[in-house]
Amino acid sequence: MASTEIMTVNMGPQHPSTHGVLRLIVELDGEIINKITPHIGYLHRGIEKLSEHRTYHQTIPLTDRLDYLAPMSNNLGYVLAVEKLLGIDVPERAQTIRVIMAELTRLKSHLVWIACHALDIGAMTVFLYAFRERENIMDIYEMVSGARMTSNFFRVGGLSKDIPEGFTAAVREVIDTFPGHFDTYEGLLTKNTIWLQRTIGNGVISAEDAIDYGITGPALRGSGVDWDLRRDNPYSGYEKYDFKVPVGENCDTFDRYKVRLVEMRESVKIIRQALDSLKPGPVLADEPQICYPPKENVYNSIEGLIHHFKIASEGFSAPEGEVYQSVEAPKGELGYYLVSDGSTKPYRMRIRPPSFVNLQAIEKMAKGAMIADLVAVIGTLDIVLGEIDR
Repeated sequence: MASTEIMTVNMGPQHPSTHGVLRLIVELDGEIINKITPHIGYLHRGIEKLSEHRTYHQTIPLTDRLDYLAPMSNNLGYVLAVEKLLGIDVPERAQTIRVIMAELTRLKSHLVWIACHALDIGAMTVFLYAFRERENIMDIYEMVSGARMTSNFFRVGGLSKDIPEGFTAAVREVIDTFPGHFDTYEGLLTKNTIWLQRTIGNGVISAEDAIDYGITGPALRGSGVDWDLRRDNPYSGYEKYDFKVPVGENCDTFDRYKVRLVEMRESVKIIRQALDSLKPGPVLADEPQICYPPKENVYNSIEGLIHHFKIASEGFSAPEGEVYQSVEAPKGELGYYLVSDGSTKPYRMRIRPPSFVNLQAIEKMAKGAMIADLVAVIGTLDIVLGEIDR
């Protein structure tokens, strides 16, 4: 009499194959997946707890390390939450520059996604091309912040400084090349027989299930849910920009691939509009008790030096209360919940990272599929374990 034996195997942790130090305990019936249990306890950064012992300004560099492929999106969500808590307005020029950098960050993150997702499924050429294009955005990161990866440019109240000379020309030069690059990626993948076989019908999750699991971002829009915080709950002036929110129809890995490709094209469109609307003006709110003074004041006057030292060492007091602020990060809704007790440090900070929430749907998406298809499901979720850290 024939018998069935369920085999339990460990998949990961192996980086970059599992997109971070992710371990999946997979129960298999032959090559068919019966059950998946994610284990995420390999990072111990404790960013939420660390923030309780740092001033609001000192917490900003911690947020870079969440989704380390999208540092400025992380910074943006946090400083917006603090600004909401304080009730301060950010100058228009600073908001426009924030949008430019946030959309460059979306491009940078999606380029890593398509590079690694394609490589997971066996397409190496796209990996090389996408990383080549990403380097051009990294050059712009370095131009404005001095760092190429965990860059830090946003501040409570605006920006650390104005954009350098030649910034707008450099950005235009980079984004002018992207439509052609996107055409190249599509030419290599969209009608590729192997790509279609590995993505169409793989990792299906319905709109209802995606909403129930709390999925956000391209993974949600790939399931046909028309939801984007930039349009539906705008911040930083996104309501002024004309862009399309792509949605899928078949709720599978191929649809999520198409959604992200369109998103990259739309990011280029938003950046063009932001560059065209960029006006002269201040890049920091007129809040001397909260915002750092301009560097020229720090270097050239004792008053500026004392002002800077006082804010850097003591911080500023925030009114008692609690706020939640979310942004449309490349991977989905990134939210910050802040509680203030009136001191100079957050009493509590809770982060709602999209990778953490999206990952819980992996069993729903992969159950009943073959073990080889699980690699494509991990890639289509576009997770980064840095923001899954708990």
